Amino acid sequence: MNEEKKKFDLQERFIDYAVRIINLSEQFPETKTGKHISSQILRSGTSPAANYGEAQSAESRADFIHKLKIALKELRETEVWLKIIIKTKIIQSSTKLSTLLQETDELISILFKSVDTAKRNNDR
Repeated sequence: MNEEKKKFDLQERFIDYAVRIINLSEQFPETKTGKHISSQILRSGTSPAANYGEAQSAESRADFIHKLKIALKELRETEVWLKIIIKTKIIQSSTKLSTLLQETDELISILFKSVDTAKRNNDR
């Protein structure tokens, strides 16, 4: 698989992830807590797709690394919100939540490795 295809597949994966977060946010109850958590996870969970897209057009390697780090930070925040949702049982779809949490962990690993690789290449 060529490099351009890998980038596109990862961008699509981030977009699919954002769609899953959007669908999840629609399931929250119309309570103060439900609205707050929905808003927070909607913001942090859709941001990585846009930041990864921006990274693909970065103006420099440092800009690329910076945008990936923002996406990574947002994924980590989303991971915390998912864990809160699971523990509070505010939504009763534990299988969907656990697969979403697993995807979050995988995307965090991918971005962490990408940032690390970009930093090493930047030091050369």
